[in-house]
Amino acid sequence: MRIALPGGEHTLREPVTWAVPAGPARSRVVYAAAHVVADPLGDNTPGSPAAVDWDATLRFRRHLWSHGLRVADAMDTAQRNMGLDWAATRELIRRSAAEAASFGTAATLVACGAGTDHAPRAATLEEVVAAYTEQIETVREAEAGVIVMASRQLARIARGPEDYHAVYGKLLSQVDRPVILHWLGEMFDPQLAGYWGSADVAEATASFLALIAEHAPMVEGVKVSLLDADHEIGLRAALPEGVRLYTGDDFNYPSLIKSGSHALLGIFDAIAPAAAAALQALDAGDLARYDEIMDPTVALSRKIFETPTYNYKTGIVFLAWLNGHQDAFAMVNGAQAARSLPHLAEVFRLADRAGLLADPELAVSRMRSLLAVHGL
Repeated sequence: MRIALPGGEHTLREPVTWAVPAGPARSRVVYAAAHVVADPLGDNTPGSPAAVDWDATLRFRRHLWSHGLRVADAMDTAQRNMGLDWAATRELIRRSAAEAASFGTAATLVACGAGTDHAPRAATLEEVVAAYTEQIETVREAEAGVIVMASRQLARIARGPEDYHAVYGKLLSQVDRPVILHWLGEMFDPQLAGYWGSADVAEATASFLALIAEHAPMVEGVKVSLLDADHEIGLRAALPEGVRLYTGDDFNYPSLIKSGSHALLGIFDAIAPAAAAALQALDAGDLARYDEIMDPTVALSRKIFETPTYNYKTGIVFLAWLNGHQDAFAMVNGAQAARSLPHLAEVFRLADRAGLLADPELAVSRMRSLLAVHGL
């Protein structure tokens, strides 16, 4: 099958049928950060409250669970701080955890982001703590795991590492079970520059490690998204015993997972069937098969996450649409317009080369309809 794309014709490979695993990976704990499906008939224009297609959104989470992956919900992949307002986020947390409970154990299958985005005018550390506390309680009431997200409000007002320690120390003294801490780099959100109290990554890392060491019993793991493999390996080695490193490196994840990192990745939303098969190979000690599956996904991921990295959600949703997980290429905040047609055409090519177009006829039909809208 062939399709004319910007940049030239593309001949599709034979589709790959990925085996559905009998259960989750044994050697790694793996979360896919999941996107939300916008209601195509809702007013999802920029600045409007998010209108979500809840049935399709929950159906996609079942797809991820069926491949043995946990779900990290209400995270940046779900457009936190980029269109998913607190009212929709709160509902997403509630619905996702309830759906997980019908599938298995909510606290195991889903962990949700808790932040401060509903309090954009927070001006004191006390107000930041209060905002975090409200969202953490919302997640705990839903019986999901807690991921403490990085806070734009804290990044804006913090004077140095001591302010981060004061806020996180208070939060970690209040939680009733261990949480995941999230370090999101400025390539994902420029407003988080200098997080942990310094623009110098080594100094910020020292501050981060000191915080974790002080509160290690309440830190289940750390999710790091700095796109720096060497830094992650060093940080992983320095963590206290029992604290997991969840890679958030969507450029270097195959080698980092193979060498010992667990994973919490936005790209796993898009490559779940292949990722699950690779993890089964890793469990079996078949590193050649692991590499064979994972390696072709890297070019796809690097394209999806290319600069400006924070627009990666568009490629994630585009692939979900091509693969029939949702009926429309629509996003909250109108974010489907955040990438160019040539960019999306290359995502199409690379997804096909990685064996990630489940139904080539459907994918081609939808891609042609998108090209027609653009006059091609």
